[in-house]
Amino acid sequence: MRVTIADVARTAAVSKTTVSRVLNGKGEVDRTTAERVRGVIDELGYVPSSRAVSLARGNSRTLAILVPSLGWPWISQILQGVSDTVESAGYGLLLFTCNRGEQSMAQFTSQVTARAFDGLLAIVPGDALPTLEKLHAQGLPAVVIDDQGQRPRLPFVATTNAEGGAAAARHLLDTGRVRPLVVAGPPRFGCVQDRLTGFRAALRERDLPKPGALVVGSDFTVSSGRRAVEGVLAEGRPFDSVFALNDQTAVGALAALRAGGRSVPDDVAVIGFDDVPMASVSDPQLTTIRQPIRRMGEAAAQMLLHHLQGAPLPTEPVILPTELVVRASAPN
Repeated sequence: MRVTIADVARTAAVSKTTVSRVLNGKGEVDRTTAERVRGVIDELGYVPSSRAVSLARGNSRTLAILVPSLGWPWISQILQGVSDTVESAGYGLLLFTCNRGEQSMAQFTSQVTARAFDGLLAIVPGDALPTLEKLHAQGLPAVVIDDQGQRPRLPFVATTNAEGGAAAARHLLDTGRVRPLVVAGPPRFGCVQDRLTGFRAALRERDLPKPGALVVGSDFTVSSGRRAVEGVLAEGRPFDSVFALNDQTAVGALAALRAGGRSVPDDVAVIGFDDVPMASVSDPQLTTIRQPIRRMGEAAAQMLLHHLQGAPLPTEPVILPTELVVRASAPN
């Protein structure tokens, strides 16, 4: 049978309020009484309810993280950065997903109302963003990890998507590639436009035409990347390189080129974007633009924790730089 605070109070001959004050380290209890209460707690093996302690302290020492799906290939890297930072600060972490749309958000909102956590970290929340902006305006401390270029109206951590696109273009040009094919992604993602804008700007620096006719779409999956490149090959349109706006489509492009008899990198160089784990095990290994995924999670968590300790949330976004990672698919 579970030992309750009432059992402790009765055995120690004090009130439940006194036991609560001892548990929460409040100084209104004299030393002798406090020591007697602690002795009874040890003797009975009493474990206080985490919710009761949270209510007494006015905080839960728990953060929530809201993710679109656990199936995204880089989610684990962000979660690792977040969890390492949060746990080292002595906080717990609650995980919520948006998998079931409005139903998921209703469940999440009920936890906000119940004050189950002190602050929120959200990864590219998509359709959930208006709800989060409203909750933040109502007082919920929140930080967004934004790799999709949504630029939310609340504090966020992002990366240099346009500069990453420019770095991809310059690397291809510096290695003699002048007819690039761009495999884009869903146009609703701001990062797609940013990466493409940066890529085109770098081409213009070298007085080359923008790759307007050689931009094809995808839905950021391996299969859509393969279909996109197969279509261009079937049409006989010439290209000597592929810049895929994420690594999944780049891996799909590699498969299409292999099936079409094109050698990578001899005939066609390929560059992706993100540097997810599959990039280092593809055949050939994928040259890519690395997003600092884990560091973005760490930075967002640090920002939120500092705020909970009294620091104001920054009014400007925290922007972490991308990095060109050269591997076999597009060597120097």
